[in-house]
Amino acid sequence: MVTRMEVAQLESRMNTEDYGKLQGLFLDPSGAPCSLSRTEFIDLAWSSVGHGSKEEYGLLFDSVVVTQEHRGLLLDIDAVKEEGRVDWGGLCSFLLLELSDKVKNTRTSSVHCWKPPHTLNCPHRDPVQKVLYLQSSGQYLTVSKGGTVGLRDREDMSLLNTHRLQNSTVKPKDLWVTDMVLLHNVHKIAVSFTSKEVCFYDILSKQDFSCKYKLQGLKFTPWCLDYWVDPSHPDQAVLTIGDIGGQVSAIYFTSAQISLFERLSLRTDSDSADIIQWNELVKGKHPSCYTVTHQVHTPAWVRKVRYLGSLEAFVSCSTKPQSSMVIGWREKESRSLRVTSFFTKRGVWDMDHHRGLNLIATAGVDHQVLLWNPYVTSEPVCTLSGHTSPVTAVRFMQTKQQLLSYSKDKVLCLWDVSRQLCVHRLADVFPKTQEETHTLLFLHEERQLLLLSFNSLLLLLETTKEERRTSSHEHPVTCVLYNSLFRQVISSDSASSVICWLADTGQKVKQFHHCHGNAEISTMALDGTQTRLFTAGTDGEVKVWDFNGRCLHRMNAGLGRAVEISQVLLLRRSILVMGWERMLTVFRLHSFSKSFVEPSEWKGGVQHRSDLLCAAFQPPQTLVTGSYDGEIIVWNNSTEKALRKLRPHAEHSEDFLNHLPDSHLGVNGKEDSDNSFAITRLFFIPGRTSAAASTGGADLVSCGGSGVVRLWNTFHSRLVGQFTAHNRDLGSIVTTVSPCGKYLVTADREGTLKTWDIQHYCLGPDYGITKEPPKLLRSVRPHLDRVTYLEMCLHGDRLLLLSASLDCSLALSYLPGNIVGLFGQEEQWCLERPGPLQQQQEPERNQKDQGGQGGRMSPTAPRETLPDPGPDTSAAGGEVGIKDQEEHCGMDTGVDEKKKCIQVKS
Repeated sequence: MVTRMEVAQLESRMNTEDYGKLQGLFLDPSGAPCSLSRTEFIDLAWSSVGHGSKEEYGLLFDSVVVTQEHRGLLLDIDAVKEEGRVDWGGLCSFLLLELSDKVKNTRTSSVHCWKPPHTLNCPHRDPVQKVLYLQSSGQYLTVSKGGTVGLRDREDMSLLNTHRLQNSTVKPKDLWVTDMVLLHNVHKIAVSFTSKEVCFYDILSKQDFSCKYKLQGLKFTPWCLDYWVDPSHPDQAVLTIGDIGGQVSAIYFTSAQISLFERLSLRTDSDSADIIQWNELVKGKHPSCYTVTHQVHTPAWVRKVRYLGSLEAFVSCSTKPQSSMVIGWREKESRSLRVTSFFTKRGVWDMDHHRGLNLIATAGVDHQVLLWNPYVTSEPVCTLSGHTSPVTAVRFMQTKQQLLSYSKDKVLCLWDVSRQLCVHRLADVFPKTQEETHTLLFLHEERQLLLLSFNSLLLLLETTKEERRTSSHEHPVTCVLYNSLFRQVISSDSASSVICWLADTGQKVKQFHHCHGNAEISTMALDGTQTRLFTAGTDGEVKVWDFNGRCLHRMNAGLGRAVEISQVLLLRRSILVMGWERMLTVFRLHSFSKSFVEPSEWKGGVQHRSDLLCAAFQPPQTLVTGSYDGEIIVWNNSTEKALRKLRPHAEHSEDFLNHLPDSHLGVNGKEDSDNSFAITRLFFIPGRTSAAASTGGADLVSCGGSGVVRLWNTFHSRLVGQFTAHNRDLGSIVTTVSPCGKYLVTADREGTLKTWDIQHYCLGPDYGITKEPPKLLRSVRPHLDRVTYLEMCLHGDRLLLLSASLDCSLALSYLPGNIVGLFGQEEQWCLERPGPLQQQQEPERNQKDQGGQGGRMSPTAPRETLPDPGPDTSAAGGEVGIKDQEEHCGMDTGVDEKKKCIQVKS
């Protein structure tokens, strides 16, 4: 039987020509795209491409269909064979994302660590336009807008000498350089000017930078240049020019090492340079070269051009949405171009190509970095989201599957392309300038250095030794809980997996796969007995599991629809589910006699004006809910009636409700909203009872959009205090409160955690709104991307913080101290065996009294929770058989008792 590895081997045996043949199979006789059935694909591919058996092509087809329709699920393969069809885009996406990802399942990844930036001595008084590396001498060359060239040492980047480019066509004060490229096979540089000409300077002549040729008569001002040399035939080269009229022009040199151009006449200028007229090249009067052009970008400016020798195609970009990126394909034995256009919402500033992955990255005006398959124009392979302003530059690291991107707000991101994750983010280290800055990104991968220009300033970034970054999950982590009964940590991810970890060592106990099929697990909760796990999926269902991997109940929260569930709150006799509509969805415990549970009616009806995102409960009967528009409603949970409403600015509440943006805040804050009032988390502060709140102090904390934390008094229905915990530009934040009510922890999209002391904050009867922040105890950054969930817990006599992130990691920290480590790391940590509770005994009682906080049930009467189908023997992990006939999820177990690390207190 053919295995998936053999499919990968089939793919590895194919070359560019074979992919061209495959692409041709998906065109009908008229040249229009078409799809193929399984039989058609096997017969055509086997006969035209070869390199494998029909069985291999059959498995390739099945893999594409299964991946397209239900990634990660086992489907009826017979049904796939009968009904499935594949098009060219689907095949390409499968090959790129499934087979070419060689490191998809690795536990660690290489992450660059940058040394502190170093500002270089710069001779330029105007913006730096280009940086080049001269391979022959190992030196660096910079050129400014005014034509000043600087030569720099290869070791320390010190300035060796400077020279001003000569161009007699314009006065020195009017000289304006737009770009420069190195013609390394002929030891020249080509420089473009706003005087509508390209000059070729010799860099090896005795007279520094003497001008040899001037290409004049261009219709528009050349704005960007690119030069490519055939590595097998150095005489053959291509110079590509993009101009402000939207035209892309290319000059093919056929004997570059002999002469770039023919000397048709003795026309020279005062610089003794030969004058070459553009129309002479177009008419073919120079036998040593010829031209090709296209004008698809018109009237937008062409921002970047590249000739890709591996594809024999020209790639260019502009800020015109309809022609954000354009590829001009050379037709064989023809000088014409076949052009394909790629659409983005607001256009593209920059682009780059990865030769190994054959992916093109674009820097979007809409803040997005998109990765494209050059053969698929309909949609990008993936979107890298993380920037909050227009992206102006992108650069691939060709020896790695990594990408650098830089945005207008001076943020540099390093992306792991294979996992589509930001693994490093650098901000607040670049020069702050008042005026609009022109930033250039130059990467010298061999020496692992990065040069950035900020107008006339040059900043050098060098990398330190790469660190190995641990990934707790293979996909972004969405939620984390602490199970005090089993003394384990439970985490979920976007691929519908749940993992159980030992808190004492960080070692994996077991893993459950495909809990909700292919749907993401958005949040989780534990019941009061700590033996039942609730998982909520984007398929609209909440499932109840035991720790043997058996699904005991399925709760139809979305009524058959795929909805985003943001929180599951367990109370004594009911379970509340929310996140996608303005009303609570409630399940009564008496309904759990059946495996498939339908929701009941919430007696309070619809009270919120926007989607309800979160809730918190305070015994004996106080329930609060928060919505997207910033409104908080206080309910009597017994009667399910609304009592009071709280708003950030009550006097302007109607006004701000009418001006909410259209964007919606996704589960775990994955999509930032411009609305600073959106509430994503609510917590009653432990220890601050209703009696204490009656004196005017805060008893409720909320967080959400724009990094703002607010504290409320639910008794008097008013805002007591608010402060900005994180930069407003970072969007939505998450928070949690310690069981003793002393610590508040907040986290943002950069992976930063901040611990605040709120023990005495907003405690007194002050009738104003406190805007001074509480005391900041510590700020750490255990993650490289957005923190999706925070959980605080008492593990014995230790107060611990758990944090989950989109960077696939799960971190453990002491409070308010240091980071312990990342779950799944090679070196296991060792927490001390807990002793008797002393100072923390009262907080633990408070935690039990809170009930429902963080998604837990109030542990009043365990027998009133859910029916127990039988004994649960999974507390310690180990080999557990799965025998449930209705539904179970695949499980990996792996606790090695010999590796447990326990230290006994003396």
